Amino acid sequence: MSPEFERYLATIDQPDHQLRVRSVLTEVQAAFPALHQRVAWRQPMFTDHGTFVIGFSVSHHHLAVALEGPTMAHFRDRLVTAGYHPGKRLARIGWDQPVDRALLAEIIQFVVTAKADVSSFWWA
Repeated sequence: MSPEFERYLATIDQPDHQLRVRSVLTEVQAAFPALHQRVAWRQPMFTDHGTFVIGFSVSHHHLAVALEGPTMAHFRDRLVTAGYHPGKRLARIGWDQPVDRALLAEIIQFVVTAKADVSSFWWA
């Protein structure tokens, strides 16, 4: 885990929330070791060749998964089926809900593949 991620995790007050976020971040890095860890806009995120892949943030009621519009559009129905609450660019996973790690991995692989030739940070 990068020092940036460790500093972010230290800001999470609830120990069980901190443990859960740590677990998700660790699993993403293990499954996608080529992704770069970065904290920006007060959230840990993963990038690939300088482009945004996925981000995470914490609120009182949920773990938020930040996704770009095309990714959200592609996975919206699956996120709803998983019981998450998708917004325009955010999927909310309640602290009492399981994290669908297979779905997260599928989302990440989709972004990495789809943005392979994208040179900007955000999807244009």
